[in-house]
Amino acid sequence: MTIGRGSAMLEGLVAQAEAEGATRVTLRALVEEASELGACRALEMVGLRDATAGSDIVQLRQLIQGWRDAKKSAVNAAVTWVVRMLAALLLLGLAFKLGLIERGRG
Repeated sequence: MTIGRGSAMLEGLVAQAEAEGATRVTLRALVEEASELGACRALEMVGLRDATAGSDIVQLRQLIQGWRDAKKSAVNAAVTWVVRMLAALLLLGLAFKLGLIERGRG
């Protein structure tokens, strides 16, 4: 279920309950309480309900950022080496073409 569709469904249920005599304030309190309970259950299911969950998430974000930085550095280094090799091959080809270096004839 998408968030937009779920929200529309919730509004429909609130309107229906309101029509049957429930007050909007009571319904909103009920929805908020149910939402909080559901969020707590979801956090508990993934192991993020304890006191160290915040620091665990910070550490995970730092680890992911470190991985991204390392990957970016590795790609930059690879590109730099490829460009250097191509430049060296180009210079070597020019040197042969201009006769500065003679090919060994075996």
